[in-house]
Amino acid sequence: MQCRSPFLNAYPLDEQGRCGLCRRGVRGFDAAYSFGFFEGELRELIHLFKYGGVQTLVKPLGRLLSIALPRDAGYDVIVPMPLHWRKRWQRGFNQSELLARDLGRRTHIRVLNALQRVRNTASQAGLTSAKRRENVSGAFRAKKGALPGKSVLLIDDVMTTGATAASCARALKLAGASRVTLLTLARADRRLGFDHSFRDLNFTGSLADAQSRSIA
Repeated sequence: MQCRSPFLNAYPLDEQGRCGLCRRGVRGFDAAYSFGFFEGELRELIHLFKYGGVQTLVKPLGRLLSIALPRDAGYDVIVPMPLHWRKRWQRGFNQSELLARDLGRRTHIRVLNALQRVRNTASQAGLTSAKRRENVSGAFRAKKGALPGKSVLLIDDVMTTGATAASCARALKLAGASRVTLLTLARADRRLGFDHSFRDLNFTGSLADAQSRSIA
């Protein structure tokens, strides 16, 4: 219900639809939305944008973010996922900040760089969920009292386990945020035996509402 992670069956969920991590408050954020799964054409576009430096993709990708954004919720501020200064220097830009600013223009919501990455963590690739949480624990900081009672929309390109976003959400709440919602372009589907026919699902809706979406 909070992380909206897909499961093969309902066994891990409680009567409110929450998984074990959400029940224990490990997630940190209050809700999570994504446009689709991190594969196929969407994955290729994100890679071109993030690693190929094709910054002109920010507008079409920003449009996909706006499609995934739930319209029945209000947000006071948009906060991009920060990069450590060394990684930003190497890449030349922060892809999450570019996406956040494009979404801010579309929604007229203020964009604020409220988070700072204070520790250059090791790559999350190949780590277990527990190791990912340990890796990013305490890696982010926000100025205390900077977001009093604010509803924050946290922007990133991809959600894998949610460990990084959870660490950010905790920092944002320590800064006074009342609610943190994660919005990403894509999320990794870590299930085995997943039905390929549903891989273009927009997670803001239900399976019945799912439809094929064009990037054009």
